[in-house]
Amino acid sequence: MTRHGKNCTAGAVYTYHEKKKDTAASGYGTQNIRLSRDAVKDFDCCCLSLQPCHDPVVTPDGYLYEREAILEYILHQKKEIARQMKAYEKQRGTRREEQKELQRAASQDHVRGFLEKESAIVSRPLNPFTAKALSGTSPDDAQPGPSVGPPSKDKDKVLPSFWIPSLTPEAKATKLEKPVSPHSAPARTVPGRQGPPASFSRTGTTRSPPAPALPTEPASLCPLQSRTVTCPMSGKPLRMSDLTPVHFTPLDSSVDRVGLITRSERYVCAVTRDSLSNATPCAVLRPSGAVVTLECVEKLIRKDMVDPVTGDKLTDRDIIVLQRGGTGFAGSGVKLQAEKSRPVMQA
Repeated sequence: MTRHGKNCTAGAVYTYHEKKKDTAASGYGTQNIRLSRDAVKDFDCCCLSLQPCHDPVVTPDGYLYEREAILEYILHQKKEIARQMKAYEKQRGTRREEQKELQRAASQDHVRGFLEKESAIVSRPLNPFTAKALSGTSPDDAQPGPSVGPPSKDKDKVLPSFWIPSLTPEAKATKLEKPVSPHSAPARTVPGRQGPPASFSRTGTTRSPPAPALPTEPASLCPLQSRTVTCPMSGKPLRMSDLTPVHFTPLDSSVDRVGLITRSERYVCAVTRDSLSNATPCAVLRPSGAVVTLECVEKLIRKDMVDPVTGDKLTDRDIIVLQRGGTGFAGSGVKLQAEKSRPVMQA
């Protein structure tokens, strides 16, 4: 067979392998790749550090974290919320001062315009001994004309040259939104009640003159932040009191923690002594923190609803299903496929 035949470049069919190869080389089109077992997190690893937990805690949704990592995350989120609140209050005070300055400037312009109009009014004394006063009419007064006023100011010319420094747009500070709690509702406004309130007098109800119009605020470009710390995996509100300590039962109690990390099978069920892995659905019992298999929960624990370690009564909320990683097989129910969207060239 010739080399040309070995390369199989004379085929009439554009194979799937050739299509994938050309897509990867061209830089266009969406690429999909299946994750291997090495890219899957173990069931006893922290969701933040991705390392085996030394002091594990679990959330009500079943996500496992290292205590130090999740507490550091909560502290960082609280500091970030406090920083956002401080920045919002600072910007709010600055905007109030700017609005006061605009109102003060608008009122000064209103007074200045009134004084200019008042100074333009010219009163001429009437001399009774002149012919114009005796006749009662004058050629100038035959037809009324426009009132004499000060010469109008030339309007500002609009320069089309946007590159001139005076016309260069300036970058303004982005408007910040106040961090709100998830249960707070926006303030309600009564339709049709705009402007200052009405003032009452003896003769009736009179409305005060409208205030000078102020420039509207630009639309907010920052997303609305929340004052509640959320779980980094589920996105639900998370408090320190929601964390439940987890106590794994080691396969061999004589082996130290360093030796356990190197083993593929490290822990067993606290009741049945079955080996725990990503292929075994597990659950955490809240009163004792023991980790058992879901098979043990369904067949043994749910009959009496009693914690087999401490003897305390259990409820449905006390049984936390542990979120585990995939196994590399499609039957585990975990999506093990990564997707990267790129531009597509179409004819």
